Amino acid sequence: MKATLIGPMIPSAYLDDRMEDDKDYGASLLKPISKECMEWLETKQAQSVAFVSFGSFGILFEKQLAEVAIALQESDLNFLWVIKEAHIAKLPEGFVESTKDRALLVSWCNQLEVLAHESIGCFLTHCGWNSTLEGLSLGVPMVGVPQWSDQMNDAKFVEEVWKVGYRAKEEAGEVIVKSEELVRCLKGVMEGESSVKIRESSKKWKDLAVKAMSEGGSSDRSINEFIESLGK
Repeated sequence: MKATLIGPMIPSAYLDDRMEDDKDYGASLLKPISKECMEWLETKQAQSVAFVSFGSFGILFEKQLAEVAIALQESDLNFLWVIKEAHIAKLPEGFVESTKDRALLVSWCNQLEVLAHESIGCFLTHCGWNSTLEGLSLGVPMVGVPQWSDQMNDAKFVEEVWKVGYRAKEEAGEVIVKSEELVRCLKGVMEGESSVKIRESSKKWKDLAVKAMSEGGSSDRSINEFIESLGK
């Protein structure tokens, strides 16, 4: 049997929309807080919100956590940050109060639902493969802060191959990404000429994902071929 590639494996409702009730993967490690997130996002302008999430088990060093917080504070962007309650207490003093008018901090959310919302302008992510594929397929520009393993390669592809965002770089001799670099990357995907090119590239990859999933597309054909092979 020849090898068959099937993907992207994103629920149909977000791409080809042939199964409108297919909106999730059928399992969640944590309870989503969808209603609160959606209601908050509805109050924001299109492409004005930075979505910040470092994965189900992502744990940032306290120094890196602080640099992310400072960057979000100094960026003046609206942001929705998925952050564990225990980590909120470790954020810089005054951060929560100073950003309350443009921020929502939640312990979890339906990531697909959030990324698909029109108010989302970029995705600040650890670049785990699932998150990277979701951002790419839904046409959301990304800023990568990889921590380990495949995340490094995924972030490299985000910036250098797909050209849908930036990998935030650590300073020489440092193991964390400084707030100044994070602000540069966030501004780069959200504002100015660089953001226009990144959004064009992001749309191209979303269109390709939709084409692959749609009837007759490469993913559609491959999964049919796979199912047929099981009966032989």
